[in-house]
Amino acid sequence: MADALVCKTVIKNEALQQYIFDVSTKGREHKLLKEIREASFEKYSSNAIMGVLPDEGLFLSILLKLMNAKKTLEIGVFTGYSLLTTALALPDDGKIIAVDPSREAYEVGLPFIREAGVEHKITFVESEAFPVLDELLEKGEQFDFVFVDADKENYKNYHEKLLKLVKLGGAIARAIMDLNSSLASDPRIEISQVPIGDGVTLCRRII
Repeated sequence: MADALVCKTVIKNEALQQYIFDVSTKGREHKLLKEIREASFEKYSSNAIMGVLPDEGLFLSILLKLMNAKKTLEIGVFTGYSLLTTALALPDDGKIIAVDPSREAYEVGLPFIREAGVEHKITFVESEAFPVLDELLEKGEQFDFVFVDADKENYKNYHEKLLKLVKLGGAIARAIMDLNSSLASDPRIEISQVPIGDGVTLCRRII
């Protein structure tokens, strides 16, 4: 499993990546997050690397707490590692809308979400993303934070809709590095590329 984690990361030096994991995540990963990660590998083997890595999860958790985020949107759930990370970071009255076209993988992580006592924060929507985004826009919904880790060929198409859904001063985190050139020229956002996990592009809406 360790080899698979290293293969997924943007840092390809195995010794350096292992050092980062040991220093930043050892003893800090929530017990149920570790269990959901292990259950994902048991169920999906190498495909489990589609999920968020521990260092990426810790980054997201700290970010959400610093932002005092209460309402978030997640596009792409898989087994729910990042979803549980978010739910644990939000206050008890926090709300997450989680969207994925398949509930099957989510069911793998659901027992751990329930054990953590955070299921009440989550609304899972089994659907492709675009119809849900359009519906949320029609309702005038706004979010403090959006996390996208799915359907990477459509990331550019998501951008305009997500900018309307995230609050002014809110943030969008994308688990992809390929969009950076186009995002860097968008005057409506501040952007930072974070070399953790398989790469996170963090955008903050300023206009």
